[in-house]
Amino acid sequence: MHNQEELILLGHGSGGRLSHDLIKNIMVSAFANPLLAELHDGARFSIGGTKLAFTTDSYVVKPRFFPGGDIGKLAVCGTVNDLAMCGARPFYLSAGFILEEGLPIAELKKIVESMRAAAQDAGVAIVTGDTKVVERGAVDGIYINTAGIGAILPQADITASRVKPGQVVIVSGYLGDHAIAVMSERHGLTLPAQIISDCAPLNGLIQELLTEVPAISMLRDPTRGGLATTLNEIAADAGVGIVLEESSLPVRPEVAAVCELLGFEPLYLANEGKVVVFVEREYSEKVLKIMYRHQVSSTARIIGTVSDKAAGMVALKTTVGGLRLLDMLSGEQLPRIC
Repeated sequence: MHNQEELILLGHGSGGRLSHDLIKNIMVSAFANPLLAELHDGARFSIGGTKLAFTTDSYVVKPRFFPGGDIGKLAVCGTVNDLAMCGARPFYLSAGFILEEGLPIAELKKIVESMRAAAQDAGVAIVTGDTKVVERGAVDGIYINTAGIGAILPQADITASRVKPGQVVIVSGYLGDHAIAVMSERHGLTLPAQIISDCAPLNGLIQELLTEVPAISMLRDPTRGGLATTLNEIAADAGVGIVLEESSLPVRPEVAAVCELLGFEPLYLANEGKVVVFVEREYSEKVLKIMYRHQVSSTARIIGTVSDKAAGMVALKTTVGGLRLLDMLSGEQLPRIC
């Protein structure tokens, strides 16, 4: 009997367990080096005494336009936010376009204008790039890659090794809005007007947080795989347990209703304008006060604590008092969400 050939599955792009296995077993083993081994949102290094962060990401979201954003805005905000999660102030981006023959020029102009506006909003410049055109059917309209470089703030020390028991976990706002907004547009569903993508640049917020509260130990944006997968990554890297309070999780009733109807779990839904912050409890009120000053984080709240028990695991304390383990996303809830 012949062994069945292993193939790439949609789940390999989920940001969950399959993605991690693919990256670890193929990419990390092939490109092994100390900077890559950190597996943070970007690489951090020094050149001539200047601490820099460098990141790249590709965007294949379907549909290209959705409530609250589009593939162009997403491409800029996603890379800006990855740099911010490294404790860096973003400066420059590149933009690479793969265009399908037959894409309307007017649509491309609209996407590029959205990128220009998002870059201006974030205070970054798109300074280099590349464009390729492929035959009709080779891609789905347009794919975009953005890379970015930024300077790490002097007071920033963002690393899983600083996540310690007793710290609190703060999230900057409602979970799952982006995934549900994209899904509703993809399937022609009519949802309440307040459910729009949270796609937004977070670098202004993060810079203020790190300037005023340098004690922040970890930052991460819960994109593919959602909050639960992101926290599992951090728990494993830091060698700690994380306990979330179900009653504190910020999920819009409308998003929760859609999830219940379609069998989704809000904790695994992608977000594109949220940050998870780990900090000592004594600084938590200061972090929240700063967040409340920014529209992108005006509904921030403490959602859990770091524990010295069950290292590498994430648990949810339910409203009835039980504990439910939250693993990484094992499959693919919503493909091509970013």
